[in-house]
Amino acid sequence: MMDLPCSRWQDHVAQKWTGLDPELKDYFTSQLGIEDVFKCALTQTTQEDLDFLQEISKGRPVQKDTERAARCRERGNSSFKSRDYTAAALHYSQGVCFAPQRSEQLPLCYANRSAALCHLQRYQESLDDMDRAVKYGYPSHLLHKLQDRRAQCLKHLSVGQKGKLDHHQPASKNHEGPERVERPNVKPPNGTDPVCCVSPQVAVCFSPEKGRHLAVTERIAAGEVILKDRPYSCVLIPGREEVTGKERRQDAEKGDLFGTEDRRCHRCLSETVCPVPCEGCSYSRYCSSGCRQEAWEEHHRWECPHGADLMVMGVMSQLALRVTLKAGLKNVQMAREPIRDEESRSKPITESRPSCLDNDSESRNSFSFHTNEAEPSALYYGESYLSIHHLLHHSSRHSPSLRFLCAVTVATLYLRLSRAGPPPASWDLSGCSGANSQSQGQDDEGETADWSPELWLLGSAVLRHMLQLRCNAQAVTTLQDTGATDSAVQSNREIRIATAIFPTLSLLNHSCSPNTSLVFSTGASAGPDLSADFGEDVAEFSDDGCGVTVTVRAAKVITPGQEILHCYGPHSSRMVTRERQRLLQEQYYFLCKCEACNLQQEEEAGGGGSPNESGLRCGKCKGPLRKCNNKDKGTGFICSQSCGQRMSHSEVSHRLQEVRNHLEKAVDLMERDRPDEALRMLQRTVSQSGLILTETHPLQGELADAMARAYATMGDWNSAASQLEHSAVAIGSQYGEDSIELGRQLFKLAQLHFNGGATGPALSVIPKVRRLLRLHCGPRCPELHELQAMEDCLRG
Repeated sequence: MMDLPCSRWQDHVAQKWTGLDPELKDYFTSQLGIEDVFKCALTQTTQEDLDFLQEISKGRPVQKDTERAARCRERGNSSFKSRDYTAAALHYSQGVCFAPQRSEQLPLCYANRSAALCHLQRYQESLDDMDRAVKYGYPSHLLHKLQDRRAQCLKHLSVGQKGKLDHHQPASKNHEGPERVERPNVKPPNGTDPVCCVSPQVAVCFSPEKGRHLAVTERIAAGEVILKDRPYSCVLIPGREEVTGKERRQDAEKGDLFGTEDRRCHRCLSETVCPVPCEGCSYSRYCSSGCRQEAWEEHHRWECPHGADLMVMGVMSQLALRVTLKAGLKNVQMAREPIRDEESRSKPITESRPSCLDNDSESRNSFSFHTNEAEPSALYYGESYLSIHHLLHHSSRHSPSLRFLCAVTVATLYLRLSRAGPPPASWDLSGCSGANSQSQGQDDEGETADWSPELWLLGSAVLRHMLQLRCNAQAVTTLQDTGATDSAVQSNREIRIATAIFPTLSLLNHSCSPNTSLVFSTGASAGPDLSADFGEDVAEFSDDGCGVTVTVRAAKVITPGQEILHCYGPHSSRMVTRERQRLLQEQYYFLCKCEACNLQQEEEAGGGGSPNESGLRCGKCKGPLRKCNNKDKGTGFICSQSCGQRMSHSEVSHRLQEVRNHLEKAVDLMERDRPDEALRMLQRTVSQSGLILTETHPLQGELADAMARAYATMGDWNSAASQLEHSAVAIGSQYGEDSIELGRQLFKLAQLHFNGGATGPALSVIPKVRRLLRLHCGPRCPELHELQAMEDCLRG
């Protein structure tokens, strides 16, 4: 889904589009070149648009505010008194972010946060906050509190450090620890650290139908790493609530709902309860001063005064602006130059002669195919800006109204930037040469003189990237805990925390049943030693990326010649063919004809497929129901047995909705800490659903999972495990026996068996879980360490 501007701005631009003179509207519609579209929109963007943006931006204040900082500190004190130290730390962090540099609230919030961090046993962070409190003027008559706390933290740290030294004391002189083997950090020939690393068994290919894509040259085994990539740029998505389990309702009642923007670094996306604030605004925050400085130099010094505007304009606008600011004028000018054989920065790739991606950037940009002039979108440029610039923007396929919305949005941002001060350093014409830097703005007419007319290229580039992102943006996802924090059984769901654009991942085409799995890493975990995946001749990731990494693994064996594919969202296990194709056509402008779509269409047309695929049961003879096909008269569902019983679509939808409603009520009861009532409701619902649903229907899986959670909350581990086994059957049927979804469900099953002391069943399921987690998440998956600990304990 494209993160467009807020609804009020969309309505404003829609009215502007409706009111355009018909001749002007026709002229805009006829303009398909990005630069022409931007210039046309710029002429139609007025002071009225700027004033309206300023008006709606007032509803999203990002400036420092002493009074709001004080209120946050009071809420933190309330949470601290109730011993909810995590919520207290987050409230104090809010106060730190709102407090102006010279306000009395800043040192008080830092000092109070240090107390919460001390209770959370985060002693070094607590010491850091005490130093900040003193730096910003903590009252002298209260310093004794910090001194006592400092001594306490130092004592804990010294004990912990001694324990670590004792624990890691080698048994012999030549002892090597099992967790990590140091390997040389080999640098590529050109002396630069790689941002992207691709398996040597992979080639970049090109065809007019598929564009650039990745294909396999040698067999890749299931679970093998295909590529690792870092985004050229990414933007955190605000407003995603991250509260867990039964605390969700309690936190909501207290007003303690913290969004993604409160809990994560705005650069590397790592989780933190003690962020370092931006000194200029109350919104942006970081896990460290290093991340803050890097973000400031790359983009935030220009975004900071316009934070509210960017929130109004949406994530895609902000991401497009970040890409442009990072690229700079020189790179954009170079990308606009025609591709000539003598000066080409890369060569095109052909299907008949694929070129392998070596892991140094020089060989990635050298291909043996020559031409006098090449289509830029047929080239591969490694991790450089050129890879992003030449992604297809599909301008001609966007509706005129959508193009107008994007163009006016970018034009308005461009005017806001140009009137706020000098251009960004990366767009300073005085440092650029070439045809587009002839005019340097020599007059002394104030700030606007710094914005030379040639800088419309900045706006044009932002528009190009905004249109590209509709088809090329990648959601960065992570697993969020959904169970209670003290729960003995893991419960989580996948959430989207950021939107990014990846240079190499963007080459992968879509399949509704992909042959890959994607795993995202953030923060410090984003830079693993690649030699474990690609061999010792591959250098480690540099620390220059934004701290986010995607790892693409083969979900199944991929043979030579096969294309490497991943899913853009609509998956065959979650959505019917017609709905998937509709969504893909609307957003990505292609009719999906992947293997899964073709197979399901053939089955629907010929009446083939498994009779149990609907997961519905005949109410008369208990046989399986299937969808009516061309050979049947009418629509809806018909019994596969001889009884011929039928059910209409509306009747099935009504019955399923009743089950969903009861399930939601039961989950709500569990979040209210009433598992016994929830269990009774679930038992009644399961009894009723059994009249229409088979054990493989996804809803039966959800009901069984909820019952397992209720039993586990009450400490009945064996009953919980029995229900989770039923749930695993449904999940395996829906997602496949080799799916990560089944792996996560079986991991919960292993936990239940372990907690219930069922040694045999636990040892039986652990190898299955281990195989699936290694297949999709790799050997460093945290759950694998927990599995190993459970197994060691069970085996004595």
